[in-house]
Amino acid sequence: MAATPSNASHPDAHGSRPAPPPLPRTFPLDTVPVEDAAGQQFRLLEATAAHFAGPELFAADAGVVPELGRPRTTARVEAVLAAYFGAEDAALVQGAGTGAIRAALTAAVGPGEPLLVHRAPVYRTTAVTLRGLGVETVEADFNDLDALRSVLASGRFRWAYVQHTRQRLADSYDPGEVLAACRQAGVRTLTDDNYAVFRVPASGVELGADASCFSLFKLHGPEGVGAVVGAADLVARVHADNYSGGGQVQGHQALDALRALTHVPVMWALQSRVGAEVAERLAAGEVPGVADVRLANAQDRCLLVQLDTPVARRLPEVAARFGAAPYPVGSNSRYEIAPLFYRMSSSALDDAPELADWVVRVNPMRAGADLVLDILRRSLAAIGGEPPAPEAPGQHSAPGGPGPAHAPEAPRQHAAPAAPHDVPQHRAKD
Repeated sequence: MAATPSNASHPDAHGSRPAPPPLPRTFPLDTVPVEDAAGQQFRLLEATAAHFAGPELFAADAGVVPELGRPRTTARVEAVLAAYFGAEDAALVQGAGTGAIRAALTAAVGPGEPLLVHRAPVYRTTAVTLRGLGVETVEADFNDLDALRSVLASGRFRWAYVQHTRQRLADSYDPGEVLAACRQAGVRTLTDDNYAVFRVPASGVELGADASCFSLFKLHGPEGVGAVVGAADLVARVHADNYSGGGQVQGHQALDALRALTHVPVMWALQSRVGAEVAERLAAGEVPGVADVRLANAQDRCLLVQLDTPVARRLPEVAARFGAAPYPVGSNSRYEIAPLFYRMSSSALDDAPELADWVVRVNPMRAGADLVLDILRRSLAAIGGEPPAPEAPGQHSAPGGPGPAHAPEAPRQHAAPAAPHDVPQHRAKD
């Protein structure tokens, strides 16, 4: 159980504070350097030029075009995505990343059919889709390749579902190795590439998956647009299922999404670089009140900042006073420019609820490291100077509830940066 601020915020009878629960070691996915991200941008424009004449980039159509079943502009953008990712085909769908996953799973598996998934809390919108489809989910630990191969050898599965980013903080599996094991067993794969596309060197479909599913809203595109990129037979079923005019991504939406994509690779590479700098500076003790920090792919790539005192539920509200975003819109949507200070993801908290009062998720978004650290420093100082709000007997504090009545401690001594392959692991010395 997580500690409650009403008890944990104050020293115990012996005058010492309770220690925060340890943060698990994390295994962040590789990111794309800025120079390589520029190359991604250039390749995307090369694919665009191959499928659009110049004037077509300034005009868009709408409707269920005969023989296409969707707008011509939408079909062109789909062709650009397929070419860029080296896939056979692509489909734009409504419903953002959730809609893309739902469309792909609906096209792939039927009610009662076994679907192989990772042994971890499932992203909640995906759990709704799986429940609605009535599939039988069978778990295997993707962190253990031998155990995964043993399950695959049963011959029960036609399809496996792989989330590219981490479902549990301690997940360490290499998505490419998981996909290869499935392919060797003759099992087809769908990947949830939300928070991964353009962030990591290769998406699921580029690593051999039958399809990548992701949100274009999370890539600065318009609200509600998602993509399924992959095998021609699967994408054809997605198109066939999406026959209604009201279900189409209209041409202006598709073109808007393509325009947004052109600046995403470099933007995300810069964001990843800033996140690494913030982690290094926190590990060096730059902000009083921070006990530990991890870089993690807890959904989006972010920093998990562990505090000396259990005030993580209050921090987002206080950080908003100094310019931070206190909640996400789409986790890297076009609306999100200020650094995000927010609770850990629901799936991460399902796996580690004891961290809820101690750990805040920080995403730099478009900001530099100096602003992120300044907001964190000022927020912790503000919380330390505010008296705790009264709390009814027997009730726990909700987000924005009472904080500690004392000021933050002086900076602790922190460990030096780890070896290059372990750079994201930052832990303060006792």
